Order: sequence, then structure tokens, then C-alpha cells
Amino acid sequence: MDRRQRKTRKAIFDAFTDLLKKKSYARITVQDIIDGADVGRTTFYAHFETKDDLLTSLCADIFEHVFSEDLGKEKTHDFSVEHDTGAMITHILYHLQEHMEYLPGILSGQSGEIFMTSFKEHLKDLFSHSCRSPGVPVPQDYMMNHMVCDFAETVRWWSQNPGYTPEEISSFFLRTTPLFESP
Repeated sequence: MDRRQRKTRKAIFDAFTDLLKKKSYARITVQDIIDGADVGRTTFYAHFETKDDLLTSLCADIFEHVFSEDLGKEKTHDFSVEHDTGAMITHILYHLQEHMEYLPGILSGQSGEIFMTSFKEHLKDLFSHSCRSPGVPVPQDYMMNHMVCDFAETVRWWSQNPGYTPEEISSFFLRTTPLFESP
């Protein structure tokens, strides 16, 4: 993608996320996005087939870094020496917090399902390396589904109750989820 295409794509993402801060995904039209990005309809459709495609791409961009295995030092946090489940979960929460202004707009209605489907797939990969399985009297796939859904709904709850820090949310989750190795 050349510089001009990246700039256009960024303008579309920025317009979309600005709209999500003000209204729900279902109430946003492609025309709203086009107007906010100051691009033509043809340009929008050259980058995204539909509004859902735009949302899917936004989620992919968010999750690309959020689920990075490289936990380096960043402006808001440093997990460069910690690589346990608690550190990974807190790292994820810090990056989701960066999107908290518009995350509630995404998590409402149909868009919430698009976000959650992608989010849960990433969580399965993360949790598959962290769940304890020996001695747990339930099937592994049931346990994985439980952990993934529990954390995904924790994030949804947090988006509606944003007064907590990533460390507090991580602690809440880990305290109520005894199937993980201790951080």
C-alpha cells in the first residue's frame, strides 16, 4: 500500500472511529463515513466492500498489536520482562483502553458480534497456551470456551464501566478464573 492509500485508509478509520464515539454502529451510514473522511464513494469502496468490512479491518488493526507476542516497553506500560498470562491479559487491556472512547459503539448490536467473533478467535490462541488442563474434570474445549467467553464479556462489561484500570480488570478476571496458572 503506497503512502496516499495509507493516508486515505487512515482518514476513513479516523472518521469511522469519531462517529463511533457519537453514535452506535447501526446508526452510522457509509455516507457518514465518506463525509467525515472527505473521500468519494468510489474511494471508500476501493478500500472496503462494506461497512462491516471496514469494521473487520479496524478490528484486525487493533488486534494485530493487542495480541502481539512481543511485550515490549511502551508509553503506558512495560511487560518486557513478564510473559505470564496475567501480563498478557493486562497488556491486552491496556491496548483496548486506548480504544475505549469508541469501543462501546462497536460493542453494541451487530457490530458487537463482528468484534467479539474476531476477539474470541485471538483469545483462543492466547488461552490455549495458558489454561491448566490436568486434573480439570471438564472437557478441554468446554473449558476453553468458558475462559474465552468470560474474558470477552469482561471486556464488554469494562467498556460500560470504564472507571477501572487494566490492572484491576485483569485482577478481577484472574481472581474469578481459577483455571489459569498463577501469575
